[in-house]
Amino acid sequence: LCKADTAEQLGTELVQEWRGSLRTRPPALMPGDEYWPGQERRYADLPTEDIPLTESLLDCMERTVPIWETKISQQLQRGRNVLVVAHANTLRGVVKIIDGIGDDEIQEVAIPTGIPIVYRFDRDMNPVSPPQGLRQEHMSGLFLEKPGLLKKALEREEEWSSNVPGYNVTMTRPKIPMSVKERALNKLNAERQLGAWAGQFVDQQEIEEDDGSDGNMGKGIAWKDESEVWSEGLQKLEEAEQFDPDFPTFHPNGTAILDDGEDGEDSSMIIEKVTPTIIKSADSPVCQTSNGPLVQKNKSQSPSTIVIIRHGKTEHNKLGLFTGWEDVPLAEEGVQEAKEAGRLLREYGFEFDVVYVSWLSRAIDTALYVLDEMGTLWLPVIKSWRLNERMYGSLTGLSKKMVAQKHGEEQFKAWRRGYKVRPPQVSSFSPNYPGNDERYTKYMDDVRYSVSESLIRSIEGNRIQLHRKLPKSESLYDCMSRTIPFYKEAIYPEAIAQGKRVLISSSENAIRGLLMELCEIPEEEVTGLEIPNGVPLIFDLKSKCLKLLDDGSGQDPLERYNFGRAGKYLFQNCLIEEECGIDFEPDQVEITEQDAADLEFLKSRKV
Repeated sequence: LCKADTAEQLGTELVQEWRGSLRTRPPALMPGDEYWPGQERRYADLPTEDIPLTESLLDCMERTVPIWETKISQQLQRGRNVLVVAHANTLRGVVKIIDGIGDDEIQEVAIPTGIPIVYRFDRDMNPVSPPQGLRQEHMSGLFLEKPGLLKKALEREEEWSSNVPGYNVTMTRPKIPMSVKERALNKLNAERQLGAWAGQFVDQQEIEEDDGSDGNMGKGIAWKDESEVWSEGLQKLEEAEQFDPDFPTFHPNGTAILDDGEDGEDSSMIIEKVTPTIIKSADSPVCQTSNGPLVQKNKSQSPSTIVIIRHGKTEHNKLGLFTGWEDVPLAEEGVQEAKEAGRLLREYGFEFDVVYVSWLSRAIDTALYVLDEMGTLWLPVIKSWRLNERMYGSLTGLSKKMVAQKHGEEQFKAWRRGYKVRPPQVSSFSPNYPGNDERYTKYMDDVRYSVSESLIRSIEGNRIQLHRKLPKSESLYDCMSRTIPFYKEAIYPEAIAQGKRVLISSSENAIRGLLMELCEIPEEEVTGLEIPNGVPLIFDLKSKCLKLLDDGSGQDPLERYNFGRAGKYLFQNCLIEEECGIDFEPDQVEITEQDAADLEFLKSRKV
């Protein structure tokens, strides 16, 4: 309901009591109501009696206590910085715990939308109040922006963009690939500049509109100190920066030569003709009825189905550069590929219970774009470095054509395609070495320590340091030696064996390892396997079939996508013909004669 309309009908005092008081609950929903959470799949694991029909602020805060005690505070005590993104009333519950705010006082606390609040803690987990900056009464957290300031600045910038000749050309930065750190620091600096600039033109005494927060009985926020919020607040944020500035990620300054293909072999290679199984509406989890509309079947998707997708294209892919563990973002084309994959999966009725991704942004972002298109961003996403791309050593960031010209075609192919041949190792002090990236030094704790690297780090740092054995270069065999065990020891027992439907988003060489295991591809053939960007690969464990989704283009997938000379192993005939395809459930969906005929035809197709 609209807050303003409801207040007009029922009275402002009553509505504000529902929004801001501690124990008053709004009118309860009825089970089966369209807004009852029990209708949504995301809450399917909750017992019906645990699904709330209404909540007071106190109810909401009480359910934040376990997550604070078992998760957030535990991570803080381990010395980690924690980001919590939630909602106004759940965050009020968290700050109530942190600051020890009383029941009466918490009703005066408001949490505005989209403004970071930074807390710092001492060794005893007590919050440390900043000496100055923008703070709210009863809270020791530092607000990094006054509500409304950035919005006013953006409105003023839009006005200038329309009226000042050449403004867009001067102010717009070129779209170039940036590492996560480069992206974060550029954004931070831009916001600092924009905030300082906006302060010259914005009257900060203006009455602010409703910022979407609940609390303080609908009254404005009681600020404790508004002095120097931008400079002091952003300085505090920078002090909490997780990345080590001594080891920034950068791109070697070399000439990039466009590659004819993407990351695969020469597209002109001749491969043995195979016929992949194309999933159409008749053998997918969605069935087209005789009346025309798509009807989704409940539980029609086999729990033994795995969907594997290689990340969308990056600028490195398009320029033919060795990428490996370098963390580059998706290109605009790659973003669209990921969205299209999500749209196809949604239209065919696929659902997932868990998602596995690597630690690289391009795989993570691809998965998130897919989930966004499917409306399931809430799904658990499990990240593992073992799904990372192959580590290309000192070739990282270099042009493939330049490497071939410098070292010869034979050596180039050996480094790139040799099953057990490793490229030259990267230096211990190179920015491309994972040991200089905090995500690996701090969180990659499932590999043994390295005596030699620990000795080097201890001498360089003039103190004893333990350093784990991180890869300086990997062959395809090395990459598969971490990917296949992760599938067997984690993905299979924790998800597939539990009947969960799995989406895996990763990079080409990691996916080669998975498909080598799933499709029983011989070692001597796997180097000839190519994985197209952004194409969902549907694998059924029972039938050992890999299938593709019909995107409606009418094109032969083997003409549109290059699967390489080993592509024949992906689309072999199903071992159990009766189980080929995702079967219908006759009691739930009526199958027309034409649907049945199409299904029989698809089952009878031969390679």
